[in-house]
Amino acid sequence: MQFQVKQGDLSTAKTPCLIVPIADRTRLDGAAATIDKAGDGALSAILKKGDLSEDCGGIQMLYDLPGAQAERVLLLSLGEPEEWNRAKQRDALASAFGAVERSKATSATLSTAGWIQNGDATTLARDIAIAAIDAGYHFNQCKSDAKAPRHPLKKVILLTASRAETKDARIGIEQGRAIGNGMSLTRDLGNLPGNLCTPKYLASKARAMGRQAGGLKVRVLDEAAMKKLGMGALLSVARGSRQPARFIIMEYKGGKAGQKPVVLVGKGVTFDAGGISIKPSAQMDEMKYDMCGAASVFGTLQACLEMELPLNVIGVVPSAENLPDGDASKPGDIVTSLSGQTIEILNTDAEGRLILCDALTYVERFKPAAVVDIATLTGACIIALGHEASAVMGNDESLIDELKQASEEAGDRVWQLPLWDEYQQQLDSNFADMANIGGRPAGSITAGCFLSRFTKNYSWAHLDIAGTAWKSGKEKGATGRPVPLLTTWLIERAGK
Repeated sequence: MQFQVKQGDLSTAKTPCLIVPIADRTRLDGAAATIDKAGDGALSAILKKGDLSEDCGGIQMLYDLPGAQAERVLLLSLGEPEEWNRAKQRDALASAFGAVERSKATSATLSTAGWIQNGDATTLARDIAIAAIDAGYHFNQCKSDAKAPRHPLKKVILLTASRAETKDARIGIEQGRAIGNGMSLTRDLGNLPGNLCTPKYLASKARAMGRQAGGLKVRVLDEAAMKKLGMGALLSVARGSRQPARFIIMEYKGGKAGQKPVVLVGKGVTFDAGGISIKPSAQMDEMKYDMCGAASVFGTLQACLEMELPLNVIGVVPSAENLPDGDASKPGDIVTSLSGQTIEILNTDAEGRLILCDALTYVERFKPAAVVDIATLTGACIIALGHEASAVMGNDESLIDELKQASEEAGDRVWQLPLWDEYQQQLDSNFADMANIGGRPAGSITAGCFLSRFTKNYSWAHLDIAGTAWKSGKEKGATGRPVPLLTTWLIERAGK
């Protein structure tokens, strides 16, 4: 998708589709006022007919509107001004670009004028780019008659009122395009089926990214290397699969030499049948999404590369399949993690924390400024928070506050859960240093408690994205979250 930012007048813009926000139909301003004046009140007369919904995101497509040089004019209702916020802005833009995608317009033009003020040109432009890319996302790689949309939206033009606004908007477009493209990569990886997206495939994808981008160094450890290091917890998960595990390290060096890196650790279980503690068959196909934490690391690094973000970021992806087999780990088995701590596996379906704990121990060698792990870790998180917010917890309140602030800015929300010491006792084991589950109560929290035992030497936060990484039902598919949150957080860290 191409984006262009320039100064200009909407009434003279020749474009297949002009998007015009309507905030107050009784007193038009911004782009709407410009077009209404140029058309001698034609737009006001149309609005008085009442066909445009007053709800935020309401749309009405017009053709050959007097006062506009555009082939089409898409009226976009912004709803009640007193209810307007960034979330409403994103919803409105999603509605608008969805309508453009359904039309035959290959280009769309809109202006920074006429929007209810809730930020600057940078944030508006960022939201525009993300919405446009998201509306055009299609996953058809696995269809025999896969075809690109007949009339895809190829270009978005954003008109500004001043040189300063143009500069700000270009920054927002750059960031939004990177986030949108990172989300698309994350969705592609998540939507691939487990027979295609294997640990080996993720490793090859990482290597391909490294070849394409000079700023990304990639290393991949095989099972022999992991065994030599002592990653007994991770390898225990892979025992039931014919697909060998992989441990992927992607180093993006955009910051100064010697700058401590931020480390992102993504759970990469490319299919999770539960192992010997096998899952129910209903909706088990969705367990291909159990690597969405890993996919979000890929997408976030892609965004960093595209923006050339001045920050050192390392992505670490422990990847395996979790399947039942004669050699699979059994409930009651005890394994030794990379940290030297022993773990009694009471439930083989609590495998994500087993591959993450070895990865969280491994990243100590990078002397990180901060570590964030991302995982579709617990069904309990969906019971607690539904599909609206990801859970966040960790050992550093300042880091958690940064993530919470970035989540609000990105519209990719999180909610903090406690990691009080009182929960730790649920992981007590009679036979090992700890058990890998703590029972039904506070399942998401005890999973976080488990991970906390491997993160004592650095600043750490954990994101449980089990409820937000994908959608079920008719709209089944990966969402691309939490790439907006992670990328926004890194942008703030880099001071951009």
